[in-house]
Amino acid sequence: MNNRVRVWDIPTRVFHWGMIGLLAGLWWSADAGELVWHQVMAYSMLVLIVFRIIWGIVGSDTAKFSHFIKHPKTVFQYITNLKRHGVPPSLGHNPIGGYMVLALIGILTLQLSTGLFATDDIFTEGPLYTYVSHEAAMWLTWLHKQTFNFILLLAAIHVLAVLVHTLKGDKLILPMITGYKKVSEQSGGTLVFRSFFIALLLFSLLAGVVGNYLILPIIQML
Repeated sequence: MNNRVRVWDIPTRVFHWGMIGLLAGLWWSADAGELVWHQVMAYSMLVLIVFRIIWGIVGSDTAKFSHFIKHPKTVFQYITNLKRHGVPPSLGHNPIGGYMVLALIGILTLQLSTGLFATDDIFTEGPLYTYVSHEAAMWLTWLHKQTFNFILLLAAIHVLAVLVHTLKGDKLILPMITGYKKVSEQSGGTLVFRSFFIALLLFSLLAGVVGNYLILPIIQML
């Protein structure tokens, strides 16, 4: 018998879909040469990433890193069972998904960090460009561009993994929209969710700082 239980809070879902939207916007803006909007969306992504890292420590159970980061042996057993029998829906990220979250946050952090030093050698420079030599800035700009290819690769792997799990009976997309998932009684357990208003306060604080010091100066140049 399956029970419909809450597995994802609003902040986690907003982060997930917001990240997808911003990645699409960053891809478009870089390709179109709209570097002002590229910076605005990059700093918006910075807010999301920092928020997600903090929420991964103090947030709801399924958002916490301690909840979904498993021992590599557990991941190997999960993959073996997935190939042979399929896997019952899990509460929150499954063992593979947990490491994908870490990988995406890590690669996006690298991308954002290098972007702070990047330059197009014409009009646009990152806010930390003047703190390094021109040669270092050019190397970081090259790394910034190359890292995006790895982001696309991870995104493709993530989509493929979602499709595989869906075919195996573990539907992942709808729960990330509604926050609820049907799981077997064996997958049950008590989940604790943090107040949405705590997340809103944290996000507002981060958005205020980044918006005031990084986004607003760029918008005023338009």
